[in-house]
Amino acid sequence: MDQEADNGIKNNYPPVLQLQGSRLHNARATRLKDHFVAKYKQEPEFFVRVPGRVNLIGEHVDYCGYSVLPMAIQYDIVMAVKPISEPQLQLTNTDSSHSDFQCDINSFSIEVKKGVSPPWYSYFLCGLKGVLEVLQQVSVGMLVAVTGSVPQSSGLSSSSALVSAAALAAAHANNVKMTKLEIASVSAKSERYIGTQGGGMDQAIAFLGTKGCAKHIQFNPLQSEDVKLPDGAVFVIAHSLAVLNKAKTSDFNCRVAECRLASQIMAKKRGLSWEKLCSLADLQSAVRGSLDEMISLVKEFLHEEPYSKEEICCELEVSAGCLDQLSLSNNTTHISQFKLHQRALHVYQEANRVKAFQEVCQKDMETSAALSKLGELMGQSHESLRNLYECSHPNLDKLVLLGKGKALGSRLTGAGWGGCIVALTTKDTVSDYIDTLKEKFYKGNPAAFGRDLDSLVFATEPNTGAEIYEVNQM
Repeated sequence: MDQEADNGIKNNYPPVLQLQGSRLHNARATRLKDHFVAKYKQEPEFFVRVPGRVNLIGEHVDYCGYSVLPMAIQYDIVMAVKPISEPQLQLTNTDSSHSDFQCDINSFSIEVKKGVSPPWYSYFLCGLKGVLEVLQQVSVGMLVAVTGSVPQSSGLSSSSALVSAAALAAAHANNVKMTKLEIASVSAKSERYIGTQGGGMDQAIAFLGTKGCAKHIQFNPLQSEDVKLPDGAVFVIAHSLAVLNKAKTSDFNCRVAECRLASQIMAKKRGLSWEKLCSLADLQSAVRGSLDEMISLVKEFLHEEPYSKEEICCELEVSAGCLDQLSLSNNTTHISQFKLHQRALHVYQEANRVKAFQEVCQKDMETSAALSKLGELMGQSHESLRNLYECSHPNLDKLVLLGKGKALGSRLTGAGWGGCIVALTTKDTVSDYIDTLKEKFYKGNPAAFGRDLDSLVFATEPNTGAEIYEVNQM
């Protein structure tokens, strides 16, 4: 990455714009403002907008230390905010199924109950807590009204957008000027208070998104580079009608643990210090091998049969209690079997696919050949997520299958186990592809009854990242 791009992350702040005459000055913002006034009998002072995202390639690799290639989308979380002198937080949501909430802004707890979906306001509290830790002082109070257009539990990062918007709102209310890099980092760390061990992609693209470009995002340190997609490329998002709340189940955190355990066992077999080794990328750095060489190490050192907890303890020469402390999180200590070979193989191969995807976009290739190659990489990614990472869902697989011959390639996007696919089409084929999915997947599907099909399957393009809008006149 060039120095100019690096400085772009370090020195840029989320833009502060005037609401009047902006793209946010629309009927939706007016409804949010009206909701705010009806609830609080006061006017908001500013709005924050944070987009959802779709990851084009690079699934389940960010928390392993590898780069990803997402883009911000047009759907977002918007908050209307007014700082107040009293040390109170009051939250309301335009969605009537989300109950109002209030607490002392400097004294609250985030409850995480195993097997129970966290209430919506817990995600706001995560972002707030992250900023309070940076402040290290008493925060001003806030009145907040929230609305969202990102479908929940869809794999489009609705929860991360909510956490990130809360962090941005709290920072701006307290006159804390944080760079995009800093606020993305705070948001990523604070979302872990809800119990999910993510890697930072969702928060990074939420703040670093650029209209017209996807982003190649690297971690440790956080770096971002624009990726211009081939002319004529159109990406379509299609909802599987199956949902997963990552914070409710241990599936996501189990995969994080399996990747960590795989790296530690391979490090031990190579005679390396493994106790503080946290990711497969850390292992690659320690080994100083290429991705292809790491794939060979997986095949050499990790057997395909599931590992029991006892076998892992034997391999690492530690007690079960020590393993829980060094390698597992609170919500994965109960897991008894781990598929280390399959998870590590997916991560290293997927990291290679991200690299190949970016190279195709950067090459001076004939457009049809470039699009064909990108579609092929997306198809390979889905097969790996289905067979090696085992995070697909029959509905996701059906959507991918229905797209054969209509889309150039498609794959699940997000954590999986439900949510959405992302498909690569062209300007000439996108309408036919969307119509095919509506006819063969959504029409007659009981889970789609009463829902706007255009909100379930739609074309998207790269959008801008988070913004702050100061209120003058609505």
